[in-house]
Amino acid sequence: MSKLSFKELLDAGVHFGHLKRKWNPAMAPYIFEEKKGIHIIDLNKTLVHLEQANAAMKQIAKSGKKILFVATKKQAKDIVAERIKNVNMPFVTERWSGGMLTNFQTTRKSIRKMTSIDKMKSDGTWDTLNKREKLFKTRQREKLEKTFGSIADMTRQPAAIFIVDILKEHIALAEARRLNIPTFALVDTNSNPKLVDFPIPANDDASKSITIIIDEICKSIQEGLEERKNLKANPEATEAKTAETAEKATAKAEVKEEKVEAPAKEEPAKEKAAPKAKATKKEAPAKEAKEEKVATKKPAAKKPAAKKTVAKKTVAKKAVKEEK
Repeated sequence: MSKLSFKELLDAGVHFGHLKRKWNPAMAPYIFEEKKGIHIIDLNKTLVHLEQANAAMKQIAKSGKKILFVATKKQAKDIVAERIKNVNMPFVTERWSGGMLTNFQTTRKSIRKMTSIDKMKSDGTWDTLNKREKLFKTRQREKLEKTFGSIADMTRQPAAIFIVDILKEHIALAEARRLNIPTFALVDTNSNPKLVDFPIPANDDASKSITIIIDEICKSIQEGLEERKNLKANPEATEAKTAETAEKATAKAEVKEEKVEAPAKEEPAKEKAAPKAKATKKEAPAKEAKEEKVATKKPAAKKPAAKKTVAKKTVAKKAVKEEK
């Protein structure tokens, strides 16, 4: 189970859903009850799904890949920006520009423009520009920084994407699904959890609810990054661990084979006895068939006797004629 307790989620208001008339029927398995026209989310299922999401996030961070966080609503964008900066992951909190993932080459070009303006300031070419050009470049830099500044370090498509409120960020979700990128999301009672690979049923409107879940996910990412550092620092220890696990696996396999071998020896004896029984059964009808064939052939042997009787009669008739 998750490190969070049931009471902590309850105090943060994670269990509050939307009005009953705004619900999505696909969220029925995650709804505990309806109270005063508002759906209440089952926090036990929230804890289970949060644990699954944390485990998956930890593995992605351990592999050294990037996870993109998307939260452009007012309640979530400041929280996500503060927390995710500490974990060194890309995030989008201002505006999701269409094609940010599906047309990633174009987004990379706009990021290069931003870096080229920064180089101009460091090289000294910035001083050669006139006042009007400087003003145009600064405005362009500010605009690019606002939309792409948080993903400037993302050189390739992310390994996963975390979304707060999939109804508001439906374009980001559609692009991630089109590219088969694993999706994690906070799912409220008015959204469809079937569109997300790792849905976390929770209140996505309250800032307390968003912070408690984002903090938990950041902890799991931090743990994955620390494990990656330890693996790089002590490769010998990791090799020893893998060798130990391999030895344990082989030992278990040998024990299983020994258990299987005992009944396996008895089975051939049964199989050998069975063919003999079948052979005896086959021999009996074969003998009966031979006896029938012999019985049918015996009447055919009497035919020559009938010819002899006819010959004797003809000889007797000739003898009678001669006497006459």
